[in-house]
Amino acid sequence: MVKLSAVIITYNEEEHLEKCLVSLKHVADEIVVVDSHSTDRTKAICAAHDVRFVGQSFLGYKEQKNFALTQAKYGYILSLDGDEALSDDLKKSIIEIKKNWSKDGYYCNRLNNYCGQWIRHSDWYPDRKLRLFKKDSGSWQGINPHDSFKLKPGKTSGRLKGDLLHWIYRDYEEHNQKIERFSSIAAQAYFDLGIKSSILKILWRPSWAFFKAYVLRRGFLDGFNGWVICVQTFNVTFLKYIKLRALWKSNKPSA
Repeated sequence: MVKLSAVIITYNEEEHLEKCLVSLKHVADEIVVVDSHSTDRTKAICAAHDVRFVGQSFLGYKEQKNFALTQAKYGYILSLDGDEALSDDLKKSIIEIKKNWSKDGYYCNRLNNYCGQWIRHSDWYPDRKLRLFKKDSGSWQGINPHDSFKLKPGKTSGRLKGDLLHWIYRDYEEHNQKIERFSSIAAQAYFDLGIKSSILKILWRPSWAFFKAYVLRRGFLDGFNGWVICVQTFNVTFLKYIKLRALWKSNKPSA
């Protein structure tokens, strides 16, 4: 059976971290938490669960997760966020994979809890994530804040049974705050990559994002919260391109 390092990045995760750490019992052979100087009870919770605690100023989402990989003792990784936990079925699936590891990485479905409701449609489910992998099989990539683990060319992948449980937003106010923050991070990341906005992108991409999530991916089946989520999908896309356009205007060379 392979030895498995569970790697978690945290910042003020006291609300859900206990569930995360408890779910790793009998699954992970070590737990490494890389923390961005939390000011709540995150460190104390970790101390109660035999966690190796590493302090690291926040480098960016993908950068922080790649740093966390360097802190793992073992060559097989389970990567989680502090507001995620393994379902019972997912725990059983991972334990079976440890006995007979045959792929470079394994995908699982993430199930998101929004304002107390498990969301099973729109862009939020199955929300496939690659979180179990060989340490040297790839790296965290993408445009912040939407990072994902990417396998190197030629690497193989499989599927896990069960859901990765994710407590995403406790209320609508928190969602609004994250929309404002994440749209700013994404706009800056796009700007740094030289990606430009336009009136067409501002009008078309938010509308398409809403239609795809609400109609094609049946967000309407999640009731009122499904509607709210899809409207916020529109909002974050709209704000991203509005802010990106403003960045290009403000950084335009003077004549």
